[in-house]
Amino acid sequence: MPDFGVYPLQSESLSQDESESTFENKSGLAEDLKFLASMPELCDVTFLVGETREPVCAVKAILAARSRIFHKLLYQQQASPQRKNQPNPPPVRENKLRLFLKRSSEPLLNLQNESQKRTLVSQPTLMPTIYEPGCQTHQTLIIEEFEPDVFRQMIEYIHTGSVTLQPRTLLGVMNAADYYGLEELKRACNGFVQQGCITVDTVCALLSSAERYIHFKCTKSLVQRVLEFVDEHGTEVLNLGSFTLLPQHVVRLILAREELRAEEFTKFQAALMWSKKYCDSNPNTQLKEIMGTFLANIFFHKIPANVLMREIYPLNVVPQTILMNALAYQADPNSIDELTISPNANRIRKSQGRSMSIQSSDNGSNITLLSSSGGSSGEH
Repeated sequence: MPDFGVYPLQSESLSQDESESTFENKSGLAEDLKFLASMPELCDVTFLVGETREPVCAVKAILAARSRIFHKLLYQQQASPQRKNQPNPPPVRENKLRLFLKRSSEPLLNLQNESQKRTLVSQPTLMPTIYEPGCQTHQTLIIEEFEPDVFRQMIEYIHTGSVTLQPRTLLGVMNAADYYGLEELKRACNGFVQQGCITVDTVCALLSSAERYIHFKCTKSLVQRVLEFVDEHGTEVLNLGSFTLLPQHVVRLILAREELRAEEFTKFQAALMWSKKYCDSNPNTQLKEIMGTFLANIFFHKIPANVLMREIYPLNVVPQTILMNALAYQADPNSIDELTISPNANRIRKSQGRSMSIQSSDNGSNITLLSSSGGSSGEH
């Protein structure tokens, strides 16, 4: 029979290096945790994200271990005395919530329509957690600050330590990482920018996402870099089909930049292309009216006379007075007051002798324009 007696450990006779072997299976662990987060019945917190309240499930203990912000949100706020003064949800909604929480194997995804989900959401930010003896608790929180795709990528990173960065969601992920104290993820986003994720093909996607996250602090620096790239590659960017997908005030911001490397006729064509696309989507609008919002940022006196008369005049989208003043200025600059050429004529003197080097002229004032024009810019 074999002897099952107690034998001395190898470490007593061998050196430390010879007696130990470290085995790592990080990829397997990451896959298992990713599977865990994908199974609602194994999770104990559900986030309703964005305007559509899209459900994203997670494990509270993992979130709390990886982010101090989540630890405070998920555990410390439950005992916060400030929440004691908040009114309780209506009894009917609370009963529905209790039924929902007791169905631990079907926490949220079995809800079939949006009206049911909205009924469950009775608090603007944090839904109450019901504690009952012997009953597993499940929290539901509303996240309005981020888009579902962005938040889901961050949750995947928290659970697995891995995420695929994409230009379309980069700005959101970067701000989410900063918001929830995920410094390594934030550095990875900055590294992605340094590696050259800003290209002609991605620039419009980055600018479009900036509209959603303009009030977050990481947005300003990235948008400034994107705009500097636009300045350098102005003609290419203005000719992109995706240029028509940008918000109207972002288009005006680009056309108004003094450092933009693009001919004035190219700027006119880009504005016309955007306006036609907008009118196709909004049949009740007039092309001339929409084009009128861009004319102040185009110096028509710099467009050759034959182009003014053959290409622009027949379109009937530019007032004849602007065209006549531009032609008169080309014939004799002293015969026309600069203020009659363009409402932004105070920029003409600067633009006539400006350098083509890429510089930030207003210390971020362009970002202020991008932020403030959303509510009172006269958007159509």
